[in-house]
Order: sequence, then C-alpha cells, then structure tokens
Amino acid sequence: MVKQPDPARRSERSRQAILTATRELVSEVGYAKLSIEAIAARAGVGKQTIYRWWPSKGAVVLDAFLALSEDGPERSMALPDTGDLEADLKTVMRATVAEFADPAFEGPVRALNTEIINDPALAAQYRAKLAGPVDEAKKARLRSAQRAGQLAADADLDLALELLYAPLYQRWLLRSGPLTPEYADALVEHFLKAMRPRISAPPSGSQTATG
Repeated sequence: MVKQPDPARRSERSRQAILTATRELVSEVGYAKLSIEAIAARAGVGKQTIYRWWPSKGAVVLDAFLALSEDGPERSMALPDTGDLEADLKTVMRATVAEFADPAFEGPVRALNTEIINDPALAAQYRAKLAGPVDEAKKARLRSAQRAGQLAADADLDLALELLYAPLYQRWLLRSGPLTPEYADALVEHFLKAMRPRISAPPSGSQTATG
C-alpha cells in the first residue's frame, strides 16, 4: 500500500521554513525592506500560504521571534529559584544580555519593536503571547524572594521589573553602550540595593540590651 503524505507534517515544515526565512531576511535587509513576497520565495511557498496563517508582515515577524525564543535562554519561563536571589537574577540577566548582543536574535527583535511602536494590535499580541507570561514568571520569582525576606514585602513588582530591565532595554535600543556580563551583574546589584527590605533604626534614646 502506498503511504499517503501527512498534511500536518507538510504544513509544519512549511511553517518552520517561513519562520526561518523571516528571521534570515530581517537580519539581511531590515524590516522596512522585508516583504511577504521575499519571505515566500525564500521559504519555497506561495504568498497565499503565508496569508492563510498570518494577517500581516508584523505578525509573521512576531511568530518568528517567538520561535527563536523557544530555543534560547528563556525557553523555560520559570526563573531559577535556588534561594540565592542575587545569583538567580544575575543568571537571568546575563542570559538576557547575551540574547540582545547576539546578531541572530537582535535583528528580529529590533524589527519587531519597530513594528510594535506603530501597530497597537501587534503590540497587544506581543503582550499576550510573550511579554505578559514572561513578566508573570519574573514576578513569581520576586514573590518567592519577598516570602524569604529578601525583597521588601510592600514592593510594587511591576515597577520593580521596570527598574531592573528598563536600563538594559534603553542601552540596547539606543546602542548607547556595550551589553556585557559585567553590565548585567551591575544592574542586579543596584536593583537589590534599592529593593531589599529596609532595616529600621532603633528609636532615638532607646537603651541597648547591655545599657
């Protein structure tokens, strides 16, 4: 009996070819010159195949970025929790810095950010598919640190994440400085100085145990 081709397997091969072609072309020509026609030609599929799965060029770039992240340092959204908050955050921030310094990652993510600025619908998809879930994983680790007394119990965790990550994103976005492991470590150290629980000073005039 002749074995029939598996349409699902063929579709997945086409999908992966499209995502790979998108990442390659974004890195080679930039977002502005990227076209659905060029993606289709590179992937060996028809334009109608792309439009059947994605409504726009930006949506293809988003999924290409998500597929890249599946193989990168953030493949598991759960952050390490060894009990040592500083070490765990440095591990995560070093991995993030390494991604943003990697040309294969940097091209698609910069293109994606450019499109998100001008496309509210795409921004909402990005938030729902990636940024939101990743932020929740980060906050879960910070809540664990709060329970252990390593972070201020009343800390606003959304604001805390902005304090930790915003300098990195600004340096990357503006190309204003190198992205190095040492920079990642410095961000964590300054973050913890600001966010650790404050130790209350004893009331003025109080006596010590030996006084």
